[in-house]
Amino acid sequence: MSNEIEQFLERQDEAVSMRFLENKSDELTDILVAALEEAFEVLLEAAPAETIH
Repeated sequence: MSNEIEQFLERQDEAVSMRFLENKSDELTDILVAALEEAFEVLLEAAPAETIH
């Protein structure tokens, strides 16, 4: 994994941990949704342009 990805994941982990400790579930949900959206974007970029049958 690249250093940039590792740093991103560390920041996400820190943000999630802080929200969990502060019992702010709405903010935690927002963080998790944003992380999922970013993960899907990465997957779409990595997917081949054409489908294989």
